[in-house]
Amino acid sequence: MKKKITVLLLCAMLLAFRSVATAEEPKKIWTIGLFHVGLDHIPPSLPTLRQSLQKLGYEEGKNIQLDWRNLPDEAAANATAKEFVRAQVNLIVAFENQTVRATKAATSQIPVVFLHVTDPVAEGFVRSLSHPGGNMTGFVSFASSPGKQVELFTEIVPKLHRLVSLIDPQDPVTGQLMFEVREAATTLKLQLVERAVPDQNAIERFFASVRRGGAQGIFPVSRNLLGKFPALLTQLSLEKRLPLAMHRKEWVERGALFSYGPDLAAIGRAAAPYIDKILKGTKPDELPVQQASQFELAINLKTAKQIGLTIPPNVLARADKLIK
Repeated sequence: MKKKITVLLLCAMLLAFRSVATAEEPKKIWTIGLFHVGLDHIPPSLPTLRQSLQKLGYEEGKNIQLDWRNLPDEAAANATAKEFVRAQVNLIVAFENQTVRATKAATSQIPVVFLHVTDPVAEGFVRSLSHPGGNMTGFVSFASSPGKQVELFTEIVPKLHRLVSLIDPQDPVTGQLMFEVREAATTLKLQLVERAVPDQNAIERFFASVRRGGAQGIFPVSRNLLGKFPALLTQLSLEKRLPLAMHRKEWVERGALFSYGPDLAAIGRAAAPYIDKILKGTKPDELPVQQASQFELAINLKTAKQIGLTIPPNVLARADKLIK
């Protein structure tokens, strides 16, 4: 009888020990660094990315930690990328070209999912879209070609003859984009005026200098400008009653005349499964870079009325979204 009781006590003790060990076993908490350059907004893909990760079973504070940073410029992005590497995050999500460049310079080991880049092959982020190579993959989801946007500008503003393109000469992709803009302007017989406005002061000086008839349309070309100063560009264009082309519909809702680009919120939903797969062991090289295939034309009719513009009915009929 004593022997039986002893065996039972030992079994109970073993079970208790296993229960304590199991209870004390720490749960894996994935850490992800996310960053973006542009203090006046957050990417529309960020909220949908958070929501989609939650649907996949990732709960912030329980099994995932999202370290989100919104930054003023590329210098801050470089410092933040190095900080993520020192912290040994499990994965980095880089929004737009500036943060991807910073991440590429900081690490070749930590997996990276990039969103809203222009041309990852030309920039050297990946070897090819189908086989990225290295530690990066993601989504090409910026606006359509600048040539197409210039063409749309002439359709939306039929009397457009003088178009001002705003550029940041330090942006590595500006040269290629301006090549396309110049070609389109020549084909459409537009007078193209190029203005270098690399920072806020330069943008404000430019708009202060614009006189009536000096510009019939404003087209920010450099991706750095669109990432860092969209609110400022929208505000100053409205004050000067100038048609402004932007890269996404959210800025049309805030006063820009039109945009033609992909639905960036949808990109956040598409990125979540990539992150999930990488955290579960898939290498970024095994996930092809995806390109946005559907583009939306958004037009602000209220802005058109404010600047005295009548948009042709056939153009309005093609719009995916009209803001009234």
